[in-house]
Amino acid sequence: MAKQPMLRFVSVSKEMPDKRPPNLRTEDFGEIYREYATEKAAEQAGRCSQCGVPYCQSHCPLHNNIPDWLRLTAEGRLQEAYELSQATNTFPEICGRICPQDRLCEGNCVIEQSGHGTVTIGAVEKYITDTAWEEGWVQAITPAAERTESVAIIGSGPGGLAAADVLRRAGVQVTVYDRYDRAGGLMTYGIPGFKLEKPVVMRRIEQLEKAGVEFVLNCNVGEDISFDAIRGKHDAVLIATGVYKARDLNAPNAAAPGVLPALDFLTASNRKSFGDEVPEFDDGTLDAKGKRVVVIGGGDTAMDCVRTAVRQGATSVKCLYRRDRENMPGSRRETANAEEEGVEFVWLTAPLGFLTDDAGDLSGVRVQKMRLGKPDASGRRAPEVIEGADYTEDADMAIMALGFEPEDLPKLFEQPELTVTRWGTIKAKFNTHETEMPGVWAVGDIVRGASLVVWAIRDGREAADSILTYLSAPAQVAAE
Repeated sequence: MAKQPMLRFVSVSKEMPDKRPPNLRTEDFGEIYREYATEKAAEQAGRCSQCGVPYCQSHCPLHNNIPDWLRLTAEGRLQEAYELSQATNTFPEICGRICPQDRLCEGNCVIEQSGHGTVTIGAVEKYITDTAWEEGWVQAITPAAERTESVAIIGSGPGGLAAADVLRRAGVQVTVYDRYDRAGGLMTYGIPGFKLEKPVVMRRIEQLEKAGVEFVLNCNVGEDISFDAIRGKHDAVLIATGVYKARDLNAPNAAAPGVLPALDFLTASNRKSFGDEVPEFDDGTLDAKGKRVVVIGGGDTAMDCVRTAVRQGATSVKCLYRRDRENMPGSRRETANAEEEGVEFVWLTAPLGFLTDDAGDLSGVRVQKMRLGKPDASGRRAPEVIEGADYTEDADMAIMALGFEPEDLPKLFEQPELTVTRWGTIKAKFNTHETEMPGVWAVGDIVRGASLVVWAIRDGREAADSILTYLSAPAQVAAE
């Protein structure tokens, strides 16, 4: 097979030349080894032991056939590797960039477990799919035959888009409704561009548009169009809204200027990368440049916030988390990246309140020190307050990254019969994703709670298969 041409990857050093981590992950060979990326991909793929029990595959939510496409990559058969990867994953180039591989495939690699360092599965996945786009191997979605049935998808995040892809390939007419002006959900406006470049998301959306998927944007279901109207126009409905309601912190001065929700901060940064006018960024409200930034939280959203603040030119960035490093929910790799970029983690701390100056602007975060006590209901050790150990962290901006909760969809959609759990997530069957409302499915975070993109993709693909079975049932009955 002829040697593949090199891709022109965007280097981290271009984005922040004075802040490049001294030991940037060498497995990101698409950014570092751009002159011989194909050889590096083959080298890494060739390290796969082809073990009889592929734990990497079993720990991937999509059960991607990782050993086989690594073998094909090692043999230089990149197009076949891409096609095998794409067969089980709607967006392999996205998962290769943002999946927490250290907790999934790579963390369960036999070579990693034996102490020799994991095969860099995510980087290979990203590379072979980027090469596929560059070489024109990514085929347009062309159904063998058109069907008359139509499906509405509410929400254009990874779960909704994955379902749209499967349904459209089967010839079903698909309409996607979304509240934002661009499709993609948190992939577009929540995840920073240095982790997931926005053209990577936009080209997948363009692929769906060219295939005939209709996107109805700037559309709030329940306000601009009723849920009943959508059900009346379509043969089936898939709810894939995600969870966007930020968890509140009940603390003094929590509404002070300078105390910001994480999603507002990240969305503003992403909009600027699109070239949008963002007045609250331009006036400094949502811009961390020159500010002492404190981020509160220990999940992946908190890591996105601290690393975005560094890139915006914050004078200092600290992350407060009420447990220790071993008990934080976010990716260990992301934490290490943030530390390499200059972020200071203040473990076993929690906000007690916020301080303001004479002008009413934020001046600091009052912090209480914690210790770990007995395990809570989830098995994690519960944090306890150390009395009398309070202190103040100076801050001009405090970003609340405490997680997200579902909106009250039964109320928003005026559908009281839409059954939800005690957490407010929609109740749906585990494998088919059917809700208790006839002809209505639900997938992703609105069912699972805040989770991973890869789980939403799996849910969307499974729900699409279930919807196809549902749409074909009347024809089957008639045939009998």
